[in-house]
Amino acid sequence: MMRCKRCQDLIEPVNCEQQLAPKTNILHSMPFHLDGCLSLSALRLYLPFLSSPPPPSSIYYSAPSSSSLQLSLPHSPSRHSGASSQRTSPVRSLMMTVSSGDNAADTKISLTGSAPLEAVLFDVDGTLCDSDPIHLEAFKILFQEHFHWDGKQIGYNAGVPIDEQYYIEHFAGKHNEELAEFLFPDDIPRGVKFMEDKETMFRKLAEEKLKAIDGLYKLQKWIEDRGLKRVAVTNAPKTNAEFMISRLGLSDFFEGVILGEECEHAKPHPEPYLKGLELLKVSKEHAIIFEDSVSGIKAGVAAGMPVIGLTTRNPEHILMQAKPTFLIKTYDDPKLWAALEELDKKST
Repeated sequence: MMRCKRCQDLIEPVNCEQQLAPKTNILHSMPFHLDGCLSLSALRLYLPFLSSPPPPSSIYYSAPSSSSLQLSLPHSPSRHSGASSQRTSPVRSLMMTVSSGDNAADTKISLTGSAPLEAVLFDVDGTLCDSDPIHLEAFKILFQEHFHWDGKQIGYNAGVPIDEQYYIEHFAGKHNEELAEFLFPDDIPRGVKFMEDKETMFRKLAEEKLKAIDGLYKLQKWIEDRGLKRVAVTNAPKTNAEFMISRLGLSDFFEGVILGEECEHAKPHPEPYLKGLELLKVSKEHAIIFEDSVSGIKAGVAAGMPVIGLTTRNPEHILMQAKPTFLIKTYDDPKLWAALEELDKKST
């Protein structure tokens, strides 16, 4: 027996039989009830340590003899006799939290706290357009030109090919000064020049390949029909940001562009989004944000606004660590339009 860390009742441990990541020493039990006092945000502290989060269809309640409930995962027999074969309906609150990013305690997706809505703030890369694959291609081309030793090509990352996962972990959402230092810690000027060349290559490739996220123009019309204010807030260099916005036909849509490079602190610091509010002359209580990266979501949350995260390229479980209000796949996602419809009703 142990005491629940939230309500102090004596309970049976809630066992997590899934194999843990090798680098962690966390115990195989979560000291919380699952039937009333468990905080979903507290549970999330444990889920990232799993080698792979369980699919939503594999999370079930099983009823042990005590008053607490056990979380059973697939191929993981219960430690309580007779419980392993008994599975009831999936735990919907956990299902939605793990699979779709809904982090409200009652699993209800809602933006009504921002009513009446006055402004919408957008990131650019990965939020207005699926630009990460183009950035990755530009990086690969430049790596071939810049990384060599005594005239022999060895490649970046000790010759290990750069893939999408590496890009997400090390490059996505970061501003160029940070990347220049990351790539060339002993030669920053070289890093700055590398990033300038990379952005030039990106724009060349993007001329033909840049596409809007599905449903973007539908959302644009929704925003314009309601006379909402809007601003772009990005860590992208000014030339890139203006190029992408123009290429997408949104130059007249945005009332301004806030650049991380022109702020004292770029994302994940909240300063760029706070400057966006200042430009639009609206309060955080009546604005929402669309973002696609961990650093961007963190910036929006820290600025005190609801953040809708897009799973354009970043995995859901990674984005959820930044605590968005909810996640969508594209702007056509029914979850988004259900929330906007409810927001409309609340605003009238």
